[in-house]
Amino acid sequence: MDDVAYIKTPLGVAKIIGNAYGLSAITVLNSDEPLTDVIPESLEDAVYQLNEYFEGKRTDFSLTLNPEGTEFQKKVWTELQNIPYGKSKSYLELAKLLGDPNATRAAASANARNPLWIVVPCHRVIGSDGSLTGYAGGLHRKQWLLNHESPVKQQSLF
Repeated sequence: MDDVAYIKTPLGVAKIIGNAYGLSAITVLNSDEPLTDVIPESLEDAVYQLNEYFEGKRTDFSLTLNPEGTEFQKKVWTELQNIPYGKSKSYLELAKLLGDPNATRAAASANARNPLWIVVPCHRVIGSDGSLTGYAGGLHRKQWLLNHESPVKQQSLF
């Protein structure tokens, strides 16, 4: 039986699903759900680490992950975790790291099916020309996450 928690993030309400075997999903919702008052024990560490990430106090995660997917998808998701905080890779670079430069579309498809928002940093994959391409959570969220992780913070003029 999976535990579920809803937490507030700067990008909307996040739904976290997992159990004693690890996290199976973290998604950002486009609707408001009632926030969880008491976080299930199996999800406490994930909530704590996500909050630290959004506060700018955490650059990597140490959580047990248990996503469902094909072997290829899991290989892609593992490779995504090797992209350092504040860095990005293109879909082509990702395909080359997987051993097949012709697998760009397959890598992009697996990236799009990543069930573990932020913890498996699919937002760090961009187009070869540097453009923000596809993001299940919306391009505005992808841009926010990349800005959040950028070593050079944009200063507001106003």
